[in-house]
Amino acid sequence: MKKLTLTLFALAVVTSLCAQRTIIHAGTLIDGVSKKVKKEQSIIVEGKQISSIENGYTSPKEGDVVVNLKSHTVMPGWIDMHVHMEGETSPDRYIRVFTDNPADKAFASVDIAKRTLMAGFTTVRDVGGSGVNVSLRDAIAKGIIDGPRIFTAEKSLAITGGHADPTNGYRGDLMGNPGPMDGVVNGVDDARKAVRQRYKNGADLIKITATGGVLSVAKDGKGAHFQEDEIKAIVETAADLGFHVAAHAHGDEGMQRAVANGVKTIEHGTYMSDATMELMIQKNSYLVPTITAGMEVAENAKKPGYYPKVVAEKARVIGPKIQGTFSRAYKKGVPIAFGTDAGVFKHGENAREFTYMVEGGMPAIETIICATSNNAALLGIGEEVGTLKAGFLADIVAVPGNPLDDIEVMKDVRFVMKEGKIYKN
Repeated sequence: MKKLTLTLFALAVVTSLCAQRTIIHAGTLIDGVSKKVKKEQSIIVEGKQISSIENGYTSPKEGDVVVNLKSHTVMPGWIDMHVHMEGETSPDRYIRVFTDNPADKAFASVDIAKRTLMAGFTTVRDVGGSGVNVSLRDAIAKGIIDGPRIFTAEKSLAITGGHADPTNGYRGDLMGNPGPMDGVVNGVDDARKAVRQRYKNGADLIKITATGGVLSVAKDGKGAHFQEDEIKAIVETAADLGFHVAAHAHGDEGMQRAVANGVKTIEHGTYMSDATMELMIQKNSYLVPTITAGMEVAENAKKPGYYPKVVAEKARVIGPKIQGTFSRAYKKGVPIAFGTDAGVFKHGENAREFTYMVEGGMPAIETIICATSNNAALLGIGEEVGTLKAGFLADIVAVPGNPLDDIEVMKDVRFVMKEGKIYKN
């Protein structure tokens, strides 16, 4: 009898826990899909999912938890399509390549992950690191540490001397000859092997550096790097493994080669021509503008000694142009995805991108849709996150006031829920 009583008690506790609901009273609701907002809504969360959204402020039942966000705007958790979670900008960044161990990067990434989540970003796409980002993704997924859901490219792919060649700027006897294992590609065979190595290492997507870059210790930031047959081999091999391909690109020729051969997203896009924009519309390729990064590097380039001379010269020229390119692309109809390049600036400040996009001519509601349902669809999770809808995961953020009146409030996140768990309130 005693055993039966304990069993019944345990069942009652489990039933009670399962029945507990969180009711969010939202003064203004943006669902991530519609351009129309709703007023006085109740989001009912059970477990990890939204069970329903009801008109008015639903009265709680016994055991329900009520979150009062009646003076706030509530929306889906945001998705940043371009971050680097293993570190962030600092004047000693180029020395730390030689002083930091993988464990140092890992411990730093724990704080970065938490800051990102607290800033309202419940999902991110990490487009290149050393591989620590794979372990970070897994630790978050297991609940060991707090952070956003991560999709990672693991190590970016480059040509010898390209933006993601890991030994750029080293003295001769330290350069070595990095190959596909290290993400360096020269020829079609290397291209296929490098993609397969990323798959083996646990990546979720592929990132290539289709042109030179700003922050790499290399002279040119615009020149096309990969040959078309190499890009085609990368995209085909990636598709076989269920990956999409992102391409860092500042110069126009590199972008054209990438888009023509099936690359899904162009990161930065600084010198994008009208012809490339038209090709992107035709191919349904997305621009990930990273305006915040452009603004940040231009400012840092003014600080003596912050960057090596070769980097500072590129940053001063390229950085300020990105917002103008975004504005032209948006007006022309190029598909846009929200992405910031956090790590080039301090993590947790990702919401600055909303302001820059609005300044560039995109209405506030469209920037929010870009950062929610659009990005979720690009990642292949559009039936799970990115929208406030019954049956979707309860990734929810809230800001005071109304961002459609003042986009700056996106920088003031007051509430964060990820998969039904409240992280910030």
